[in-house]
Amino acid sequence: MLDRKLLREDPDRVRAGLAKRGVEFDSAPVLAQEEQRRDLIRQVESLKAERNAASDDIGRLKKEGQDVSQAIEATRMLGDRIKGLEAQLNELDAELDRFLLTVPNLPHESVPVGRSEEDNPVVKEWGVVPEFPFKPKAHDELGKQLGILDQEAAAKMTGSRFAVLKGMGARLERALLNFMLDQHTANGYEEMWPPYIVHERSLVGTGQLPKFKEDLFKLEGHDYYLAPTAEVPLTNYHREEILDGERLTLKYCAYTPCFRSEAGAAGKDTRGIIRQHQFDKVELVKFCRPEESYDELEKLTYDAERILQLLEIPYRVVALCTGDMGFSAAKTYDIEVWLPSQGMYREISSCSNFEDFQARRADIRFRRARGEKPEFVHTLNGSGLAIGRTLVAILENYQTDKGQIVIPHALRDYVKADIIG
Repeated sequence: MLDRKLLREDPDRVRAGLAKRGVEFDSAPVLAQEEQRRDLIRQVESLKAERNAASDDIGRLKKEGQDVSQAIEATRMLGDRIKGLEAQLNELDAELDRFLLTVPNLPHESVPVGRSEEDNPVVKEWGVVPEFPFKPKAHDELGKQLGILDQEAAAKMTGSRFAVLKGMGARLERALLNFMLDQHTANGYEEMWPPYIVHERSLVGTGQLPKFKEDLFKLEGHDYYLAPTAEVPLTNYHREEILDGERLTLKYCAYTPCFRSEAGAAGKDTRGIIRQHQFDKVELVKFCRPEESYDELEKLTYDAERILQLLEIPYRVVALCTGDMGFSAAKTYDIEVWLPSQGMYREISSCSNFEDFQARRADIRFRRARGEKPEFVHTLNGSGLAIGRTLVAILENYQTDKGQIVIPHALRDYVKADIIG
């Protein structure tokens, strides 16, 4: 959520920032509501001062033995007026909050301006793209031939965009989960095992609601949703708290299955397991001081990259432009892994700095020192990594001409095998 003070004091900056994202923003109605709000506050404060003075007069009149019935009635009427104005103020605050919940974050000054993913500059490339002496197969074809991936069975039991991993496929998925968590905990992240179900307030806190309701799976008859990412429970772990500034930066990692309806993805990645309604992911989340958040973003992005380096899979990092960035982010790097069957890089992780956007929505603050005024923390998160897409990358980059899959050296102690097939 954007800072109301920023809207009042620098509406031009807000308009310019949102324009870079392709969002037209008319600040006039918001500023008018803010002025109305301040006027109501002034009226309430004036009436409270008047009521306090009247209460003092009642006490004096009682001591003098005078009739205070009229003064008491006047005080009661003042109280009724105050309640009425406070009700108006509360409704106006709620109306402003409802509006601000639909306004995206402002992009950081370093974010490239652009309209779509075509405008995302590549900032880093790592590894050598493999050259095969044969035509590389797609992961779903390899998985079916090896008997480790069964989409037909998943469609029979559930529907499209689900998959069953079998035998060595299931073992490889589990190995990747443990490998990623071991690497991140060794790098200072505290491992968490959060709920897979979250309530509406948590999704509002991280920015999925109200704007992206169609992308979520809601449990019928409950204020519960299946978590679309571990970002939601991990970020809300500290909702409505004031953190000790001396403990920052806090670093958490967690594995969860993720559930997404993919409402806006019709026709995209229908083949294989690139885009599923249910997929596994290890998530990284940080809470830090504002002045440190962009350094922490670089570190978090590298922590996610390191997984691919250890697996020896080629990838690149792109900086998302203003028109391609997520609703809540101030800056985002996408890590894209090479898929030989497609001859292109595909996203495997997004690493974002939200600055204080989520913290305002979830009321997460910190205190630099005892007695100082609390400030909003900056929150960051990133996939470290999407497990299913990492499995896809291994199948395609480590395939042999015989249709076998060589296990990356970093995973062999986890998989207890050197090759599949």
